[in-house]
Amino acid sequence: MELFSLEFFQALLTIIIIDLVLAGDNAIVIGLAARNLPKDKQKSVILWGTVGAVVIRALATLAVVWLLKIPGLLLVGGLMLVWIAYKLLIEDSDTNVKAAQSTWGAIQTIIIADAVMGLDNVIAVAGAAHSNYLLVVIGLLISIPVVVWGSTIVLKLIEKYPIIITIGAGVLAYTAGKMLTDDKLTKAFFSDQPLIKWGLILIIVASVILVGHFTKKKRAANPS
Repeated sequence: MELFSLEFFQALLTIIIIDLVLAGDNAIVIGLAARNLPKDKQKSVILWGTVGAVVIRALATLAVVWLLKIPGLLLVGGLMLVWIAYKLLIEDSDTNVKAAQSTWGAIQTIIIADAVMGLDNVIAVAGAAHSNYLLVVIGLLISIPVVVWGSTIVLKLIEKYPIIITIGAGVLAYTAGKMLTDDKLTKAFFSDQPLIKWGLILIIVASVILVGHFTKKKRAANPS
């Protein structure tokens, strides 16, 4: 992928959308972890907790980018991302994080919770970056203001316009399809069969959105 090419900016736009739709729960974690602290300490906790979380996420994403170069693992990552896209559509946020009573405790809570909950983001960004480490870094830099400052706005927009979640799930499914067809084990076949490649990606995107919405409607009609 050439630097600042059309493909580069398409991948960057995909990463931005992924960060927007997957950052909500991480933002909630930050707010919940810091809510019992004095107001004068909350800002520093949010700052250092986010810095720690971003560092951990950066290392994890770079490691995943490297791992996805191994034949077969891009296939596995793609299948995982299909499931993540489906879950994004059918599940409501069930974040359950206790408020910490100390500054260091809150920072630890933010970092650990973000590391556990950020797996979907790591896999999605790594897949969308197409082994380009610069894209990973830019994506992470974008995610910082999204999580720290823009999370409330994003959550309100998602609540007001649920179509954003559908678009996000579609982008994740598209990224999953690209991962499945770009793996070293499948790339040679799909390179010679572009119609089959894009047909499969379209089927994956449509299936995730249709099955996700059908499942959600079924759950709403028959609440347990």
